[in-house]
Amino acid sequence: MKPRRTSRPLNDMPGLFDSMDFHIAAIMPDDDAADVRRREILAEARRNAISGVEIAERPADMPRFVSFGSGSSGNCAYVGTQNCGVLIDAGVDAAKVETGLTANGIDPRGVAGIIVTHDHGDHVRYAYSLLRHHSHMKLWATPRCLNGILRRHSLSRRIKDYHVPVYKEFQFTVGELAITPFETSHDGTDNVGYCIEIGGHVMVVATDTGVITERADHYIRKAHHLMIEANYDADMLRRCARPEYLKARIASEHGHMDNAETARYLASAWTPQLRNVFLCHLSEDTNTPELALEAVRQALETAGVRVGDGSGRLGQRDADVQLTALPRFETSTLTFF
Repeated sequence: MKPRRTSRPLNDMPGLFDSMDFHIAAIMPDDDAADVRRREILAEARRNAISGVEIAERPADMPRFVSFGSGSSGNCAYVGTQNCGVLIDAGVDAAKVETGLTANGIDPRGVAGIIVTHDHGDHVRYAYSLLRHHSHMKLWATPRCLNGILRRHSLSRRIKDYHVPVYKEFQFTVGELAITPFETSHDGTDNVGYCIEIGGHVMVVATDTGVITERADHYIRKAHHLMIEANYDADMLRRCARPEYLKARIASEHGHMDNAETARYLASAWTPQLRNVFLCHLSEDTNTPELALEAVRQALETAGVRVGDGSGRLGQRDADVQLTALPRFETSTLTFF
């Protein structure tokens, strides 16, 4: 584990990548033109849906996972079945999320709501836009996290009307999903990861954490599917033009994990039931998918684990674990569990 570099609470400081004025452009306008455009996008997605035969052949209650963006520009993913599931964070444009859901055969009306990991803008900026257009949805977050969202961002205070409080280590249910929040280490307000149990599968989300906490380690070792961050390459971070104070925050125990740290941890924590590893929150200017994947692949293979590339191609399917890096801006391939 990294040495502790700061003892000062960081809850009231801006996030690592928060823009002070992001809300001006990020929140979907409420005017009629925006609603018309949203309907056009969704109609086009339905006409051109990629679900087709492949998705139709899968049982509707088969668990699935898809990411709509992963990185400091915006984070949002879906886990659930074809008819019931949740969004993990809401930092990606609402229309893009709706389009991605529809294109993958998932009806937005079956999305029960959003589970929030923390209050940084790249994880919450489109939360109210999604909730406003889908009034059946809920917002699951700890009370402190909700207060952080309202304090940090110019989102409508009516977001509180959708809020359902959750608490670390207390499991709650959403349809077929049993979800347990747990402690992570980041400079947001009351940061959490999630252990999500569905259809006999366990998916764990451990993003935006400077170290793997004791409780995160407990849940990760139970996972069949793991979404874990590999944010930066240490050499690229040292050489980049970012201010030194920001480099220090990123590399601190309240910041992010680098490729080597994630790789070492996964090699030590791998268990035979772990089938998928999704590397998330890769930095745009201090990391590359190739570097992150290679670091983790080498560490796992050194530990005797056979690693597949997640493509499903012949010759890759028999690997012990499938390893992929979630795209920063694009929708990922739909993964069935």
